[in-house]
Amino acid sequence: MSEPQQRDTMAEDALQARIDTLAPWFHNINLGGIWTAPDHFLGDYPGRKFERFAHALPADLTGKSVLDIGCNAGFYSIEMKRRGAARVLGIDWDDRYLAQARLAAEALAFDDVEFAKLSVYDVGSLGEQFDVVIFMGVLYHLRHPLLALDLIREHVARDMLIFQSLTRGAKAVAEIADDYDFNEPDAFDEPGYPKLHFVEREFAHDWTNWWVPNRAANEAMLRAAGFTIESGPHDEVYICRAGPVPFADYGPVGAVYPAVGGSK
Repeated sequence: MSEPQQRDTMAEDALQARIDTLAPWFHNINLGGIWTAPDHFLGDYPGRKFERFAHALPADLTGKSVLDIGCNAGFYSIEMKRRGAARVLGIDWDDRYLAQARLAAEALAFDDVEFAKLSVYDVGSLGEQFDVVIFMGVLYHLRHPLLALDLIREHVARDMLIFQSLTRGAKAVAEIADDYDFNEPDAFDEPGYPKLHFVEREFAHDWTNWWVPNRAANEAMLRAAGFTIESGPHDEVYICRAGPVPFADYGPVGAVYPAVGGSK
């Protein structure tokens, strides 16, 4: 074996060891020929999923800033950098996911992608807005999902929101009236009425799956938080724009979140 080939083999072995140390991986990412989760039950995930809606995103993000909320191992953060984004910040609350993301970015030579430990509930602490916000695969893991959407709209979403959530129930979307009489309960039984199914214990062996919305609930919650749905290029995925917040004319309706360290 020649010296360069020997060095390459040693580098691959070292990378494989680092990948194995951080296992298990939920993002199956090809790091120069080494897959992070070769036995992933969904195969090439989320790569195959991204292929189905990538066309709906700007091909050129030159000069744009991106915030990836719940970045996991950084697949989408890296993909946004591939499209030329000037700044990409991925946040997550899981230290192992952040370590995976940093390794993936390093291995793919995207060292300028930033990663930080931060909860979606604390995005206001960033003190800045982003041109593109990615909020995929997070909503159903939250005990307070509408609060999260409100905080995103109020603090960090300047323009585009890329949203995805696990969805179950009817795919129909009922035509919802502006108001309902107190003695008119039947509308809530319509399959297409917005519903959040609450998971008290576990779903898919995961205790962090708290809510499973139907399609109508996804769309209604996005609108209620002040996002205008531009398109739905793939099942469960929505491309949105920051828009008017409903009922804003009636007074403060932004995210209700307790101040930290303030007087009671």
